[in-house]
Amino acid sequence: MLQEMLSSDPALEVVGTASDPFIAREKIKELHPDVLTLDVEMPRMDGVTFLKNLMRLHPMPVVMVSTLTEKGADVTFEAMDLGAVDFVTKPKIDLVNTFEEYTQEICTKVKTAARVNRQMLERQYNRYVANSNARPIVSRALPSSVDSRTLGVPNKLTTDAVLEKKAFNSRHFRTTDKIIALGASTGGTEAIKEVLMRLPANTPGMVITQHIPAAFSLPFAKRMNTVSEMTVCQAEDGQQILPGHAYIAPGDKHLLVERDGARYVCRLHDGPPVNRHKPSVDVMFRSVTQNVGPNAIGVLLTGMGADGALGMKELQEAGASTIAQDEKTSVVWGMPGEAVKLGAADYILSLEVIAQKILDLASH
Repeated sequence: MLQEMLSSDPALEVVGTASDPFIAREKIKELHPDVLTLDVEMPRMDGVTFLKNLMRLHPMPVVMVSTLTEKGADVTFEAMDLGAVDFVTKPKIDLVNTFEEYTQEICTKVKTAARVNRQMLERQYNRYVANSNARPIVSRALPSSVDSRTLGVPNKLTTDAVLEKKAFNSRHFRTTDKIIALGASTGGTEAIKEVLMRLPANTPGMVITQHIPAAFSLPFAKRMNTVSEMTVCQAEDGQQILPGHAYIAPGDKHLLVERDGARYVCRLHDGPPVNRHKPSVDVMFRSVTQNVGPNAIGVLLTGMGADGALGMKELQEAGASTIAQDEKTSVVWGMPGEAVKLGAADYILSLEVIAQKILDLASH
């Protein structure tokens, strides 16, 4: 089925398939593929064990294929720790009606994986090595032969489909509380972790939109809660945004920030996808622009596409401080790169120093 889906895209060629990791190992040596799709569950060796060996000996872009379960999510996030670029979930039901949509998703993610910053994959794996007993990379990947073709995608709705554009309401109850709004996509689960690990428990309240399936957002929030001094949870409708807490958008709802008197609260919106994403970073940023204005700090991390770039420009124009991850440390410099092109980023920083800049801006 995967072979049929990938072969339907003229920009992709399936050069080989393997029924287990031992066959895959020999075919990778023989065929030198640009990208590997790797099932989490395989005979003779599980996908994560194979990925560890692959990233050590022959680091290359990998898209994981995962079951849509909490256990599948945990294993997939472990694979992202190891340097996998992205993942798709196996369709469970109604494949006849979702075949075209699923085909577009996996083809787009494979083409994106072919263009990723490969040094970032090596750095990601070596960070994993530093925190475990794994062995470091011993050889470098072959350069990719895939060019930067434009990805074919359908028309998309703008933020207006969910939230009408309007200026920051300065008549709100006065408050000096800061709100941090952070968006990410491809490579973002690891980038968000790197930021949250460096933030102390007294950090201002944070809202996070990461493009992620609905079944994976709660396991992701739980995972982030274990690595951060902040309390990290999946956002709930009407939940008050408190200092020292981070609220991650559910994978099937837009996350908005609203004012309730002198308080900020989370609002979940079941509107249509914006920029083909639900949750959308642009939607979250616009709500923060309108309700937080100059007290906001906007952050855009690694990700494919342009979701969040226009929203970051709106934040900046409302007086908020804005940060974009730099190209060198991004797995895919799509979303932050588009923000930089728009002049929407006050600061363009490497991933390792973004948390400190957030704290510096929050203290002013």
